[in-house]
Amino acid sequence: MTDDERDDSAGQPDAIILDVLPHGRSDDDRPQYQKEPLAYALDTDQFRLYEFIVDGDEDITIGDRIDIYQDSFVGRVNEIEYEDLPSGATSELDYVIEDLVEENEDRFVDVYNDAQPITLRLHQLNLLPGIGKKLRNNILDQRKRTPFESFEDLESRVDGLHNPEEILVERILEELKEDDLKYRLFVRHDEQ
Repeated sequence: MTDDERDDSAGQPDAIILDVLPHGRSDDDRPQYQKEPLAYALDTDQFRLYEFIVDGDEDITIGDRIDIYQDSFVGRVNEIEYEDLPSGATSELDYVIEDLVEENEDRFVDVYNDAQPITLRLHQLNLLPGIGKKLRNNILDQRKRTPFESFEDLESRVDGLHNPEEILVERILEELKEDDLKYRLFVRHDEQ
């Protein structure tokens, strides 16, 4: 990434470290002394996945929050796909997303408050795992009365809706793993 590209990205949301490979990828056939230390991170706003070279002797660990475009220890950054993550990062991903949803409850409750029809037959709420026509209609009826204030409020007011935060985590993971989804709520996915 050039300095100009870094300047263009200033103010980007932070990212969370999913994994650090101080000796590079194990499938890299280069001699050990030629491998750069790598780290993997999840953007907390658009749920993009990144691999970057760790410059210098920075001591970063799983769970650290960083600014992927501003922190001095972040070297060349590549956006990657889910299948490019090392196994340590994939196992950490579920926990990081769960924590993000819990920490940003207002943002994610608003998914239920703000969801709109996509087509005449399909609503954004129907993209969420386990939400069919009946449950969707219950959510829409309840939010007309008053917007939901928390996951607890949502769960108590909508019969049949259990663990609304877990439903969102499932959908985010699905969007990260699947390239060919027609509709996305969370993961920004540019066409290659």
